[in-house]
Amino acid sequence: MILPTFAFIYSNNKHKTEKKAVVRRIKYEAELDHNFGEHIAAHAYGERLMSCIQCGTCSATCPLSHYMDYTPRKVIAMTREGFKEEVLNSLTIWLCASCYSCVVQCPRQIHITDVMYALKREAIASGYFPRRLPIPVLAKAFFNLVKRNGRNTESWLLVNLYMRTNPFKMFKESILGLRLLLAGRMSLIPDRIKRRAELSTILKAVQAGKGASKS
Repeated sequence: MILPTFAFIYSNNKHKTEKKAVVRRIKYEAELDHNFGEHIAAHAYGERLMSCIQCGTCSATCPLSHYMDYTPRKVIAMTREGFKEEVLNSLTIWLCASCYSCVVQCPRQIHITDVMYALKREAIASGYFPRRLPIPVLAKAFFNLVKRNGRNTESWLLVNLYMRTNPFKMFKESILGLRLLLAGRMSLIPDRIKRRAELSTILKAVQAGKGASKS
């Protein structure tokens, strides 16, 4: 068994010595979620997830891998091994551009993009995502609008996004918003479908079906 290392870093200068504790990076086998990989695979049409050969083709073809904290290859490996917290807290799943280049190039035909979507949904449901990160906030606001009205209204979506992430940016974009309003490209009146009750019934049935499948 590998034991975690705890140490202290000393930063010396002429006036003071600063002591900082080192964070433990090693994770014990008992701390892993061994059902995490199967859970994500079942929700991402990714039954082939476990057959990944770790060739790195997905990372090589990903146009955004240089900006990710974990490459797609590492995310797949960590998901299979049960590093749930590390994967759901990573920025990689939010930086995925959904270009499907990794899916096209994967020699095992793994639906990697769908895996990323499943990880995003899991991160939102579990509350792991950064609170002011625009991407998950936008996704959640979009879902709530469609759930309530049956349609998305861009003006309401953007106001919701800015209020939850950076309210000052809303004032910066106000001139552009005014131009879109005057041009008739955006409306302040929420778009709604006629039979919203039926949509609510469908969504409740889907949610009930998910709950039944888990049990």
